[in-house]
Amino acid sequence: MSFAKAQDLLRLALMASTRHFGVSLEDIRAEFSVSHRTAQRMTDALELTFANVTKQTGSDRRSYWKVDDPTIAQLQPHQETAVEALEIASRRAKEEGRLRHAQALEDTRNGLMLRLSARDAKRAETDAEAVLEALGQVTRPGPRVPLNQKIADAVTEGLRGPFRLEIIYSGRSDQARTIEPYGLLLGPRSYLIAKQPDRGAELLNFRMDRIQSAKCLDEWFIPENGFSIENYAAQAFGAYHDPDQLKEVVWRFKPEAAERASEFRFHPKQTLQYQADGSLIVRFTAAGWLEMSWFLYEWGDAVEVIDPPELRDFVQGYQRADFPSLP
Repeated sequence: MSFAKAQDLLRLALMASTRHFGVSLEDIRAEFSVSHRTAQRMTDALELTFANVTKQTGSDRRSYWKVDDPTIAQLQPHQETAVEALEIASRRAKEEGRLRHAQALEDTRNGLMLRLSARDAKRAETDAEAVLEALGQVTRPGPRVPLNQKIADAVTEGLRGPFRLEIIYSGRSDQARTIEPYGLLLGPRSYLIAKQPDRGAELLNFRMDRIQSAKCLDEWFIPENGFSIENYAAQAFGAYHDPDQLKEVVWRFKPEAAERASEFRFHPKQTLQYQADGSLIVRFTAAGWLEMSWFLYEWGDAVEVIDPPELRDFVQGYQRADFPSLP
């Protein structure tokens, strides 16, 4: 057996011992990027190498392999990459104002370091720092509004319940509002997605930086059945939601911009279609024409709006031909 295969087998054994239900063939395929047949061979090797492997069928009718003796978990592979990942994630969380998540990531990182020997901990820390020094942070233009930690904590508590929140929101009135939180959209400006029962059943976007105070109430509510924050976010190109603008969007990138445009993920449910002349058609369904127009301006005259007509008219005449490079 090659060293690489031996390392993979050790990783598989650690996975099978630390996961409550064990690992399935689908887990192995995803973790090791292998075919179904290779995953089967890996479970065969696991059963052949370790005597304390059990196989059981889960409620999803999949087979799961479990290493029953947890002492295998004491075999610690090098943790440099895990330390790097946790530190990068912690720094990113701090930059985005998610202090609760940053603290949890730091605690996990510190717990990992405590389980290592002094020599391995020093090596992991040194190697991780070297990698972190070589990583730069691409700064996105525009404001990034930090989250108020007390408000973020109250919102998080409400989402976990789910419990209603009482908030003071700056705007036309500073009167307290009772809302039902559904989720958070994090970005340069973060939004709390919620319903305000006295205003109807419509989902509303509350800017987190405009919430002056928030208190979690001891009032449980039943969320709308089938709501998905992922699907809700996909209804907008950015943060702006408008049912009247929710239409199919079609952009055509010129042949000289097609390859560059194909590298972008404009929308989580986009489709790309190359044309006979080398141009690229991008399709998705979303609202937010103003945010789209801001983004499209960066492409100059390399992109054409096909649909909807309202967006096409909105950007017409603002395309430039003298931009020296593509985004």
